[in-house]
Amino acid sequence: MIVTRRRFLESFAGVPALAAAGDRPNIILCMGDDHGWNETGYNGHPHLKTPVLDEMAAGGLRLDRFYSAHPNCSPTRGSIMTGRHPNRYGTFAPGWSIRPEEITIARLLNNAGYACGHFGKWHLGPVKADSPTNPGAMGFHEWLSHDNFFEVDPILSRNGGPVKKYPGESSEIVAGEALAFIAKAKSEGRPSFTVVWFGSPHEPYFGTEPYLSMYKDLSDPIRSRLAEISAMDHAIGQLRDGLRTTGLRDNTLLWYCGDNGVPPEGRLTTPYRGHKGQVYEGGIRIPGVIEWPARLKARATSVHAVTSDMLPTLCDITGIALPKRPLDGISLKPLLEGKMKERPTPIFFWEFQSRPAEQGKLEPYIEPALQEGTTPTAKLMAGKYTRSFRNFKHPRIVASDSDGPAAMLGNRFKLVVDADRGTNSSSAAREMFDLDADRGETKDLAAAQPAMTAKMERELRAWQKSVLTSLTGADYLAR
Repeated sequence: MIVTRRRFLESFAGVPALAAAGDRPNIILCMGDDHGWNETGYNGHPHLKTPVLDEMAAGGLRLDRFYSAHPNCSPTRGSIMTGRHPNRYGTFAPGWSIRPEEITIARLLNNAGYACGHFGKWHLGPVKADSPTNPGAMGFHEWLSHDNFFEVDPILSRNGGPVKKYPGESSEIVAGEALAFIAKAKSEGRPSFTVVWFGSPHEPYFGTEPYLSMYKDLSDPIRSRLAEISAMDHAIGQLRDGLRTTGLRDNTLLWYCGDNGVPPEGRLTTPYRGHKGQVYEGGIRIPGVIEWPARLKARATSVHAVTSDMLPTLCDITGIALPKRPLDGISLKPLLEGKMKERPTPIFFWEFQSRPAEQGKLEPYIEPALQEGTTPTAKLMAGKYTRSFRNFKHPRIVASDSDGPAAMLGNRFKLVVDADRGTNSSSAAREMFDLDADRGETKDLAAAQPAMTAKMERELRAWQKSVLTSLTGADYLAR
């Protein structure tokens, strides 16, 4: 690794622990796997039944314009943990690990006295004990987790130990484990930070009863996919019921979202263009809702927000200073308080074009043996059920490193660069959309608005330059 543990610990200099427990909330972050914006009852899906999410949306803060920082899984998870775009630390795509030197929200809350637990899908590196990027290494005290996606009867690792099968519906299993962790923290007099990243509704689809019967008029794979979502919804209800039973419901902030847009086979109905893996709205618009009965009144907001905002928001709420390195998210505390009417900064999206032919020339950031996963999935890939991770050193930046589909989202207008071709050359397509008037991104305004298009692209390029500087590891050396 390019940064010593001493230097990593020095990066916490000036980050104070919370002074007193007082009214510190318990915090739960829940996330569905491949769960897009349109796949909730409250957003108008014609078939899907999600009574718990519907109730949360009706009684909490409904984030109508909530985005994943990336149109794919691992990168978005990294953005939640760090408040930073995943390209800053080489988490380019599913199966690319985080870097050990990243300062996560779990590390910060751990340092402030929170009990921190992770349950379910990790996908930021192997969860085994000797992995330098397992949940424990990233700040969690306890974890029952999987390297990648999982289905019914999941095979999980507890605190990095030997894998074990847990019979039953997977969402209910991880929700139950999370509740036990929260109750334990309460008995110890500690606030808790709990991350529950469900395996549903990621394919392959394994619906169970009674949820399959709810969609008997539909055919697979849609039927099983919707059954998985309803089962996940029910498990979130179990979490909320458990909080009520233990007396923690009022002062618990529960934040639910998806990790990217709907994959092509799940696009039964949507008002948005594109799908998982694309920077059009269908690839990055996700459901988002926050419950905090003691502090939040029921309302909906059209202010743009993104998964990178989670770390700054939670730091602001709990009184923790932000890490001294470039962040891409902002605190949404003013939005929670009803004081933010529009977003003060744009949101950027970018799919880094990692070329397999070039990977052999790059030095692995982490020893390959430590990047081998241990928790099998329900699906073979490259001849095996377990998954391997990767991350490479990028000490030198070249012009082509700026390639790849990218977007800049302002409060009204959105620039999309090279959505399909993977190169940001001068011949790459530039598209401009007015999302207030055209949420489906059907009318390209780039030719009619050349000055605005050029201005937004300059801002996008400046942001990419900052990201690439981080990719070299420069942030870890700064004091």
